Amino acid sequence: MGLLALTGLYVLVFQAWAQLEVSMEDRVEVLLGNVAEIPCIYSMSQLNGSLLVQWFARSPSGNEVKIYYKDKLVEVVSMGTDYSERINVSHAVDGTVGSSILTINGVRVKDEQEFVCQVQRNTSHTKLLVFSTPSVPHIELGSYTPTVNLKREEIASCEVNNAYPAPNITWYKNRLLLQSSVNNMELEKTLTQNPSGLFTARSTLFLQVEKADEDAEFYCEVSYFTIGGLHMMESQIFHVELHYSTTKVTISVDSPHRLVKEGDRVKIRCKGNGNPQPIFSFQHNSRSLNVELDHVVLDNVTRAHSGLYKCTSLDQVDFSELTDSLELMVHYLDPVVITSGGSSDMLDLGQHVSLTCNALSSLPTNTTWYKDGTVLEEGHILNLLNLSYDMAGTYVCEVHAPSLAELKRQNSLNITVRGKPVMVEEVAMISLDAEDSVNLTCSVKGHPIPDIQWNLSDNQTILGERITMTDYTIVSVITIRATSLVNVSCVATNELGSAQAFSDIKPIQKPTATTAIIITSTRSTKEGNGVVIAVIIILILLLAILGSVLYFLYKKGKIPCGRSGKQDLMKEKSSKDDVEMKNSRSEEAVLLQGVNGGKRSPSDQ
Repeated sequence: MGLLALTGLYVLVFQAWAQLEVSMEDRVEVLLGNVAEIPCIYSMSQLNGSLLVQWFARSPSGNEVKIYYKDKLVEVVSMGTDYSERINVSHAVDGTVGSSILTINGVRVKDEQEFVCQVQRNTSHTKLLVFSTPSVPHIELGSYTPTVNLKREEIASCEVNNAYPAPNITWYKNRLLLQSSVNNMELEKTLTQNPSGLFTARSTLFLQVEKADEDAEFYCEVSYFTIGGLHMMESQIFHVELHYSTTKVTISVDSPHRLVKEGDRVKIRCKGNGNPQPIFSFQHNSRSLNVELDHVVLDNVTRAHSGLYKCTSLDQVDFSELTDSLELMVHYLDPVVITSGGSSDMLDLGQHVSLTCNALSSLPTNTTWYKDGTVLEEGHILNLLNLSYDMAGTYVCEVHAPSLAELKRQNSLNITVRGKPVMVEEVAMISLDAEDSVNLTCSVKGHPIPDIQWNLSDNQTILGERITMTDYTIVSVITIRATSLVNVSCVATNELGSAQAFSDIKPIQKPTATTAIIITSTRSTKEGNGVVIAVIIILILLLAILGSVLYFLYKKGKIPCGRSGKQDLMKEKSSKDDVEMKNSRSEEAVLLQGVNGGKRSPSDQ
């Protein structure tokens, strides 16, 4: 009976274990020196109490070492292993699902192995992958002979350090992969693993260089595995130095970048097509010049610097000599010369003259004439016909070369016109604010400057005179009184003749004070008459009304016809006369007021 019970219990436990499932990831990736976390997940239909959990490390050779143990009673980290001081394990249970997480601190290269998680009797395992990013690729140029030849030379080496796993190095030229089957190249690779397990990779490029490789861009590319997959890293670009003989040398004017003229700073340069550049020497008309590496500098050149310049090169590879030459032309423009066809610049009024402008130049030139900033003529001859005083002044001739704008010069000639006086205009009169004063103006041109004399009739005197002079013009302004008709003449005289102008100055008519008084008086009289007439009309109407009333009363017998009645009538007549006398006096007062200029006497005021 007891045997049957024990057998039943064993069957139950085996069924429970058979229902337990343990799972882990295929791989866990971690960078060197970081913390790795390896999870182990297990599940059962029913978890009863604590389960037995163990962790093992399995090396690539298959050797398996227990590094952790835990059951219901104890939890132990195995001592004497590489993980004794670097691991810890955490557990968690959520219903029928449990987890055990193995944490490894300070991951090393040799930690890249399998880790086995055992729960009860069920196991699962995962692979820990460790990565270390390599250093930046370092380029070291090879000790090749830079001369172009038919054999492979060591061009450069590319090296990276501290990589895990081992990286791969490839070479590129002008962004194209170099291949031994195509580019006539050879690679020498070395891979070294240091005690920590990290790799140092080095690749040396051997290549048969050509002249076309002088400007080619070379670099190496490192490909390596890290978390997430394959990554790549490029080195700095470098160039291959090549030495080859010079087969052609060229001499040219480096500056200025136009035709050369006197006064310029000229740089003549010589260049060869080899590498390195050859040694140069320069000559001018068979005379040696001072050289600055590959050029000569000529300061403030003159036409004497024109001529043949020769450059000779001495190659530094095969010591051969080559030459090239150029013809330098320094253009010039001599000072401008102006001639007037006579021995003097003093010309007569009305004369004809031709001005000629010339300048010797190495280039075709154009000539332009100016006066007071205005263009007069294009051409080297300027004809001045019938000279007037307005044509006197400074004439500028400018000569320039159209093909070289910087090459231009100018000169000037002052023309003086002499002659007798010429009246600019008739005598002009300007009235002044004063009652009878006027200004008279006389304007005359001439050279030499003429003298002006005024002649006045009617015994007039000049109250004042103001004179203004320029090179050829004199203006005289005088002030006189114009109270009567005045005959005026302005006479201008110089050593070559005279001129005069006449004018009749009429007296100035201005309103007098008497006229104003009459106008005012008349206006006042008219106003007074209007008032008198109105008063008279009103009095007549009143008298008519009064007479009608008296006549009516008389008929009714209300007024006695005696002396007293006559006296009343006489009183009315006397009153009427008084009114008329008062009106007459008012009219006289108005007339007197007009004569006195509308002023009141002090007593009236």
